[in-house]
Amino acid sequence: MTPEMVVDIGREAGEIILLLAAPPLLTGLIIGLIISLLQAATQIQEMTLTFIPKLIGIGASLIIAGHWMLALVTEYTIRLYERIPSLIG
Repeated sequence: MTPEMVVDIGREAGEIILLLAAPPLLTGLIIGLIISLLQAATQIQEMTLTFIPKLIGIGASLIIAGHWMLALVTEYTIRLYERIPSLIG
């Protein structure tokens, strides 16, 4: 196993991690921004107001994108297992 192979596997894993983290993180970011704007407009400064909408939004994003996320991880794992003979070499 060469250093290039290790770097390639690490790069692919990093890309997969970024793709998997994007839907819930972006959903939380957008909901937080909307709630912050609402709080600024109404001058309600309750810190716990954002938790429930974010929780519901992130849960919904996981339900909506869950199938795609599972397929992405499955494809990566299958590719990794298929590369084992060439990695051991």
